[in-house]
Amino acid sequence: MRVLGIETSCDETGVALYDSERGLLADALFSQIDLHRIYGGVVPELASRDHVKRLVPLMREVFERAGLQPGEVDGVAYTAGPGLVGALLVGGACARALAFAWDVPALGVHHMEGHLLAPMLEEAPPQFPFVALLVSGGHTQLVRVDGIGEYQLLGESLDDAAGEAFDKTAKLMGLPYPGGPEIARLAESGTPGAFVFPRPMTDRPGLEFSFSGLKTSVLNAWQQCSSAGEVSAQVQADLALGFETAVVETLTIKCRRALKQTGLKRLVIAGGVSANQRLRSSLEKMTAGLKGEVFYARPAFCTDNGAMIAYAGCQRLLAGQQDVSGIEARARWPMDQLPPLQLKA
Repeated sequence: MRVLGIETSCDETGVALYDSERGLLADALFSQIDLHRIYGGVVPELASRDHVKRLVPLMREVFERAGLQPGEVDGVAYTAGPGLVGALLVGGACARALAFAWDVPALGVHHMEGHLLAPMLEEAPPQFPFVALLVSGGHTQLVRVDGIGEYQLLGESLDDAAGEAFDKTAKLMGLPYPGGPEIARLAESGTPGAFVFPRPMTDRPGLEFSFSGLKTSVLNAWQQCSSAGEVSAQVQADLALGFETAVVETLTIKCRRALKQTGLKRLVIAGGVSANQRLRSSLEKMTAGLKGEVFYARPAFCTDNGAMIAYAGCQRLLAGQQDVSGIEARARWPMDQLPPLQLKA
């Protein structure tokens, strides 16, 4: 089965073609970072309008790179949520219109399921079951995964997601949007131990997260340095390293607990923050100590992209699932509401 995937949940327009027998045929992505940077964050109305502008050229590019004519697909998958409703509607309307014109089924895909399954696009994908750490700007969750659609939520953030904490911390330090990569870049020249921030909720049992207090600790340190006139480039780098280290160690501790609690040896990390090299190194060391394995997607497929939507949609379309009503667009959508995948006999 050949599937066109469309991703428009936030500020990236992603399009891809995936073939169940040949794998990923082509993908293209346009990021709106420059558009939103002057505002310090994503402006939903601007994001929706830009998706309208980018979708058709990206689809033409993808079909051309795959050596196919528009319409040579067996289904269309699109991100139905969670995300910005206006942005989701753009992708959903485009997908449903194309599916109608080409007389193929359409299916709305869960954005976080797409992230979770993105490592399946790699040459050595993980086998079920595994524990997944979904860590992005909007989500920080630990999930037991026994198969596609077979998800058990183990723990999640009670306030800010890890990626959101990265962006907000960068903003209070005067760094440009998006903040996560800027924090990571600065941290490379930081002095280890110069600032030590709390590892929230690691001193109690459980798999929940909380990053708002950590963000406040960094703010207090920043204000103290500012009032003393000490915010040099080195101090800024030291703060970035202290914050990043606290987030990475917190996530690593919780992942270790989740693996021990479930008795599983395989860990998958997915979402935008999974591209962080310090986090990857820490989780690789932790899983090796447990004689386990960690899996993640290539950096280009950690952030929002059409390939993950095409792949996830293909698996569900193969099982006979498809939209039966209108366009799906859900700002919030718990992943445990998804039906398990049941392949046709």
